[in-house]
Amino acid sequence: MNSITRQIKKLLLVTTAALWLGAVGSPAIAATSQDLDRDAAQALQTLYKANPTAAAIGAKARAILVFPKVVKAGLVFGGSYGEGVLMEGNHVVEYYNSVSASWGWQAGAESYAYVVFLMSDKAVRYLARSKGWEFGVGPTVVAVNEGIARNLSTSTLKDDAYAFITDQQGLMASLSIEGTKISRIKR
Repeated sequence: MNSITRQIKKLLLVTTAALWLGAVGSPAIAATSQDLDRDAAQALQTLYKANPTAAAIGAKARAILVFPKVVKAGLVFGGSYGEGVLMEGNHVVEYYNSVSASWGWQAGAESYAYVVFLMSDKAVRYLARSKGWEFGVGPTVVAVNEGIARNLSTSTLKDDAYAFITDQQGLMASLSIEGTKISRIKR
């Protein structure tokens, strides 16, 4: 057996194990709207404690989308799913899901939380009127990493939305093309 065949078999074994663990682990779907409300509030507070810039941006945001648990898995073809809430002030006003599909070099499974701060009325209106917000279409979304966060302050905010990813768990190797769509759901 050559080296490439062994590597492929190892990769398949690891991916199968990761997908199995993702399937038997806690689901991305909250049991009730109260569970989702509680999990979203906890995810937002965890982000604020870990990142003071996020807390400052949250204070200026018109609305905040919080997805407390998104599960992602893939082997060449992949996808992710999670449910979240739209908050205005401290109140949950709507429920949404986040769905993505991807294709490319990828293997593994992970879960994470993400928070999108909607900074303009334009972004909030777009989310309310659209039949789903596809990242890359509509208002500008800036994915904030540690480098950007260090240089970001409430006086330098100029984009429609800022997204923070937090609480990553699992292992996902990926070099893929991915699209994410956020749609309103009934709870």
